[in-house]
Amino acid sequence: MKRSGFSLGKLFGGRPKLCLGLDIGSHAVKVCELARGRDGIRLLSLGSARLPEGAVEDGLLQAPDVVGETVARLLGNLKIKNKKVAISISGYSVIVKKINLPVMDDAAMEEHIRAEAEQYIPFDIDEVFVDFRNLHTDRGESDRTEVLLVAAKRDVVNAYLEMLAAIGLTASVVDVDVFALQNAYAENAGSETNLALVDIGASKMSINMIVGGVSVLARDVALGGSQLTARIEGRLDISAEEAEAVKIGASPVAEDKRQEVETVFAEFCEQWAGELDKAFANLAANQQRNAGEGEAGAIHTIVLSGGGSRIQGFDQLLSKTLGRQCRHLDPFAKVSFDHKRIDPEYVRYMSSEMAIAVGLALRETEA
Repeated sequence: MKRSGFSLGKLFGGRPKLCLGLDIGSHAVKVCELARGRDGIRLLSLGSARLPEGAVEDGLLQAPDVVGETVARLLGNLKIKNKKVAISISGYSVIVKKINLPVMDDAAMEEHIRAEAEQYIPFDIDEVFVDFRNLHTDRGESDRTEVLLVAAKRDVVNAYLEMLAAIGLTASVVDVDVFALQNAYAENAGSETNLALVDIGASKMSINMIVGGVSVLARDVALGGSQLTARIEGRLDISAEEAEAVKIGASPVAEDKRQEVETVFAEFCEQWAGELDKAFANLAANQQRNAGEGEAGAIHTIVLSGGGSRIQGFDQLLSKTLGRQCRHLDPFAKVSFDHKRIDPEYVRYMSSEMAIAVGLALRETEA
């Protein structure tokens, strides 16, 4: 499995040191600090803090001061000293697209993409940061190759950079959620090269289709676990906290309400499954256009993460609906830590929510 990422400014060089992973979602801020040593990856710190409703929407900072205060308070509580962070962005301000280009070196490719950007990006080239990765799919006598193109709105990225600078932090890496997720999988989950990584957060579902160890289709869908919680809250006339407990199976449901809850679950799972089915259909159509991939590009496994993946029975229902094996990603599977300083039960509970933060914490910066 190849690691993936999007790094503004190509901030690499010198002796590598791991960034502080900072996942800023619509529901919470999650932080993860790792260290790489001769014995592998070691967990130094992790934690999470709730954000007020509306502070972050569709990946946009609506209340940067509030978000900054929340981050600073969380890092202070955890006594984290690392000031170089890796963050990720998502939503409508980010475009991830696979394009087909003539074979050329990276310098010529960058010049070509900038000159022809309007073909690929629905934004003015001066309004975005652009990065790309040559997937080197040219084989035999082929003179063309697939290229993964990423564009992020400058004003959105700059808002995050300014918020971090105001609390004394420097963003060494700006990544994309789906690629951070891929990094976490590559480090912890084994060598499988054809799979779909699916992270269900509070407000969105992130999908990363991987074939041959390389991301070939990535998208965000505005459907997350908080919408399900709100639906349960309304149907059962209970508090948001009680609805969340019902959603993850931590609270029993009265017998006369059980059928209603099961109906709500089925409705949402069908919506998530439907979006995944569209992504699989899109992938199949792309593969059909590219002769020679066929079964070599077939995906039979879905790997789940995110707080929304905790929904009781969700993996079985998704597997049955889509006819593919589903399992959960443990981003700490190959990570060691001091059990006296960090509660193993807390790590286990948080594992489903921490995949993106772990993927970011694996990114390197200058020492």
